[in-house]
Amino acid sequence: MPFKIDLHVHTRHSGDNSADPEDMVQEALARGLDGIAFTEHYSYGASEYAERLREKYAGSIRILRGVEFSAAEGHCLVFGVDTDGLSIKGAFLGELVAAVNERGGAAVPSHPYRGGSGAGETVKTLAGIAALEGYNGANPHHMNLRAIEAARSLGLPFIGGSDAHASSEVGSCYTEFADEVTEENFLDALRSGRYAGCDVRKVSRWSWLPGR
Repeated sequence: MPFKIDLHVHTRHSGDNSADPEDMVQEALARGLDGIAFTEHYSYGASEYAERLREKYAGSIRILRGVEFSAAEGHCLVFGVDTDGLSIKGAFLGELVAAVNERGGAAVPSHPYRGGSGAGETVKTLAGIAALEGYNGANPHHMNLRAIEAARSLGLPFIGGSDAHASSEVGSCYTEFADEVTEENFLDALRSGRYAGCDVRKVSRWSWLPGR
């Protein structure tokens, strides 16, 4: 049975919105998601609150943590590594991916074809990324299609995430895994490629919010 996780969610702890983390969890539950990943900007430690929420909502929804790292060429989702402990602030994407892989984590360039914060064609030169973010809920459709085409040309899977900065945005895009995902098998699931990004928005809701 498909397992649905929104892999790209921000809260007030990202410093650019006022969303409450628990509101995001409750919205994810209301939308029938099986999981949610908090990926605050710049700091893994900013999502420490997720540990409390994981305990509170155990048995109801999977709560995962990551970070949206700001590399020299653009943003990248990192899972399984506390990037706060790495001396690579503002590093090039290649350096970031290498550091993450050395520590057993997974790196996924986010919204690669968004001007200003996406890595663009650089993603085609990166070795060791686990996937690309194909469906991003804050992107217009054409940017997402370019990301999906890039992933396919590289023989990589693509994830989906809402890039939510408000509870109403949670679940607009998500990743549908073929198998159940737990905190313990999450990284293996990302590397397996047994998933695909999904976009449940209507055309009228496609938007582009620069800087995310």
